[in-house]
Amino acid sequence: MREIIFDTETTGLENKNDRVIEIGGIELFNHFPTGNTIHFYINPGDRKVHPDALAVHGISDEFLKDKPPFSEVAPKIIEFFEGAKWIAHNATFDMGFMNAEFARLNLPPVPGELVVDTLALARRKNPMGPNTLDALCRRYGIDNSHRTKHGALLDAELLAEVYIEMIGGRQAAFGLTEEERRIEGDNSDDATISEFGQRPRPLVSRLTTEERDRHAAMVATLKGTPIWSKYEDQM
Repeated sequence: MREIIFDTETTGLENKNDRVIEIGGIELFNHFPTGNTIHFYINPGDRKVHPDALAVHGISDEFLKDKPPFSEVAPKIIEFFEGAKWIAHNATFDMGFMNAEFARLNLPPVPGELVVDTLALARRKNPMGPNTLDALCRRYGIDNSHRTKHGALLDAELLAEVYIEMIGGRQAAFGLTEEERRIEGDNSDDATISEFGQRPRPLVSRLTTEERDRHAAMVATLKGTPIWSKYEDQM
């Protein structure tokens, strides 16, 4: 399963008028980084960077003057994300901007079922918060001391580490077969942007058919009726 952990930086907060000026993404396959990345700075045309946004990411109008417009990088972005989940922290914000940029080029929006919001995942796991990226880095012991300002690629790299920790990807994927990793991967997409309230489908069991058969054969050798059998109908 391919997933792209990504982040954007923008000229301001309103996707109707403000523009994307940076995008950075990290490719995961079965929850492991592949080393493939995407990163662009983007010229927003006549839209100026708001001073409040500049204070956050430090990307100036002067710096962006010689960067390509979104129309030039859009095909490369679409190609990189093809067939993958779009995963972002506070994905509603990032996808609002990305879909607004696509709409300006008469391109279709990204379907909500392909988008996973790590902020929603974090709020479920840590309902008392805080759940900012910096707070999650502290919670999971991820070094973010080099993050003095927001940057799309750096934030995507940190978020990739946070995401893997949140879903237990390092432990769950260790030593699994490709088929088992595929099943495990199916369990993680429970925070799609259109399904914040509940999982789209129940979690898939990690037990293989062979493991179930071996267990049944072992139970058959036991004397008497195992005490847990009376609870099986309730499971």
